Amino acid sequence: MEDKFTVLSQDWEIFASGASDRSSFINEGKAGEIMAMSNTSVHAEQSLPENARIIKCKLNNGTDISGSHGLGMVVVFPDKLVRLAFSGTYGFIFSDGEQQNNIRRESYTPYYLRMEIKGNELIASVSVDNEGWKEVGKTGTGGNQPLKVRLGKTDLKGTGTDSENKGDRSRCRIENFSVLGDLRNQSRSDAAKQYDYLKDIEVHVHYSIYDGLPLISKWITVENKSSKTIQLNSFTSELLAAVEPRNHQMEQDAWLLPNITVNTDYACGGIDEGKSYEWTKDPLYLTQIDYRRRNPCLLVVKPEYGPDRSIKSGDSFESYRVWELIHDNWDRERKGLALRKTWRTIAPWLTENPILMHVRRADDQSVKKAIDQCADVGFQMVIMTFGSGFNIEDDSDENLKRIKELADYAHAKGIALGGYSLLASRKVSDKDDVVMPEGLKPRFGNSPCLESEWGQNYFKTLYNFYEKTGCDILEHDGSYPGDVCASADHPGHKGLSDSRWEQFQTIKDFYRWSRSKGIYLNVPDIYFLNGSNKTGMGYRETNWSLPRAEQEIIERQNIYDGTLEKIPSQGWMFVPLVQYHGGGEAATIEPLKEHLPHYEQRLANLFGGGVQACYRGPQLYDAPETRAVVKKWVDFYNNHRAILNADIIHIRRPDGQNYDAILHADPTLDEKGLLMVYNPLEQEITRNIKVNLYYTGLSKTAMIAEQNGKSAEYELDRAYNVTIPVTIPAKSQTYFVIK
Repeated sequence: MEDKFTVLSQDWEIFASGASDRSSFINEGKAGEIMAMSNTSVHAEQSLPENARIIKCKLNNGTDISGSHGLGMVVVFPDKLVRLAFSGTYGFIFSDGEQQNNIRRESYTPYYLRMEIKGNELIASVSVDNEGWKEVGKTGTGGNQPLKVRLGKTDLKGTGTDSENKGDRSRCRIENFSVLGDLRNQSRSDAAKQYDYLKDIEVHVHYSIYDGLPLISKWITVENKSSKTIQLNSFTSELLAAVEPRNHQMEQDAWLLPNITVNTDYACGGIDEGKSYEWTKDPLYLTQIDYRRRNPCLLVVKPEYGPDRSIKSGDSFESYRVWELIHDNWDRERKGLALRKTWRTIAPWLTENPILMHVRRADDQSVKKAIDQCADVGFQMVIMTFGSGFNIEDDSDENLKRIKELADYAHAKGIALGGYSLLASRKVSDKDDVVMPEGLKPRFGNSPCLESEWGQNYFKTLYNFYEKTGCDILEHDGSYPGDVCASADHPGHKGLSDSRWEQFQTIKDFYRWSRSKGIYLNVPDIYFLNGSNKTGMGYRETNWSLPRAEQEIIERQNIYDGTLEKIPSQGWMFVPLVQYHGGGEAATIEPLKEHLPHYEQRLANLFGGGVQACYRGPQLYDAPETRAVVKKWVDFYNNHRAILNADIIHIRRPDGQNYDAILHADPTLDEKGLLMVYNPLEQEITRNIKVNLYYTGLSKTAMIAEQNGKSAEYELDRAYNVTIPVTIPAKSQTYFVIK
């Protein structure tokens, strides 16, 4: 019934009465929080326009269980006060000074409260979902119009007195508030005409439904076809009500979320949740087992802040997109396969898997040596690493000219070239750094605001660098993690409410531009859906300062675990050819020829997993025998590249106590599987290893060859298993090709 009314107001003024031993009402424009003793009065008050017909708010009584001073609203008439409020733990109370009605609540979640004027009656009602309204009481208006509305905690009469027993400190919240009025029956006055533009604003809801995947994508657009600029303060682009995955009463913090994987392209800081979507309580789900109905089974897709964007006449706004992957069971491998297929489908650039080196020095001689060695053994990229002396922010003509000459030299040898830049985890200046709200800190301790003057100049420098030099790679460390900024002085955003949205648009636009130019993006964050190619496979950097023997097993553990949710090309690993984060000689591989067995093990781990690493040092080889080992494993990778970049089926996790194994599988290839088996022990082992070939697409027989040996035919059992006898020398590995 509200669709015939127009919103007249959504703000209020502060009014706090009574004792001083409480926190004041905290006004945030559209929402307010009350922290007060339970039996005290703290409320806000606003005058009502003459044409007000509906006064409505959404209230959360939180920890406030007061019966006499419950959270609610009071409509002020010339001759009386009409109050509708929470009453204790279980009910609502309605009172107009002469009558009083009490009803029971059916839910312990936020409620909508509404007072509606119909003729000469005021009707009070409540709803948990803003749709199924339940009448609490009604009273006559005597032909009078209401003068004011009070929101918050009042006494039983609707005034500001306190109880002698003020009770315990409580916390409750006004979540939204609106006053609606009827304009249809008025003359075409200026007051009515000001809302004409609303009919020229169109909101479109878009869906993409994918073939061959239980995957749905959704987003909204807003088109402003009116003659005015409109302001989009916030939006909710998805509400998905799911059934809780298990009925576990009083589960508290151990909730099992619905079996749906959610991704958005408004993702940063290593996670989506809290920035672009959340699983929350469903106020309509009244039959769940948890007595207080706290199960987080309602998916809400909305930005935590903003966007608070102006949409000019003739312009449009597009929300970010959400992808919802629906799983059919809880098997971890099967869920991972679905997610990995999703990544390949919606972000195909993730399948790029170049072999790359991090050169330790950025002078011409060091970079050219790295380029020459990479071209010689089959590596494809050189990145001038952190601490190398490479400075992407040096936009001098001399520096740009030098880097372009190096890029041209690399390209002539078939090598891509680029470098490292640090963005967010640094302090620039008080003027340009983010101004965090009280109680919050930047994700990395320090961070510049991307919409400060420094931030805007930084991105101009990056665009210019790649346009002028022709470089092909950016390793963007400390990428924007989603910090907000309350500054009102930065040129690129107005204040706190639009700060995250504007900063994210800046980095998103740059990454998408980079993709359009073929620039490869190594970004330690989840910017996959905006163009980044890789992030960490799951390692902690200080692991690479451990003794070499420990690095070998940790590396395979990281690959095993990381590829449960990533495709092999989606994550990078690390090889400290020179010291990295300490550890000294025991942790590093240089001189390479003196640690050749370890170096080969690292190459076998990585290329055997189809995972590329940042080989950080001055050189890839230092002797003919070192070169031969590197070339051997690069050739192995290139000879089996398609199957090594396929999905990994996880056979046995590395633990250093027995063999470990992974199976690459793709039924569309000639090589339908490649099994890697590792022996971490100091003695030769022989094992009969059962391998499930279901995901290779083979159903009856398989031709299996160890390394370059002769193939033998194996019969699959009814569960698609084969048993392969394997003998592996100490501290070594072998592989089997399956057709």
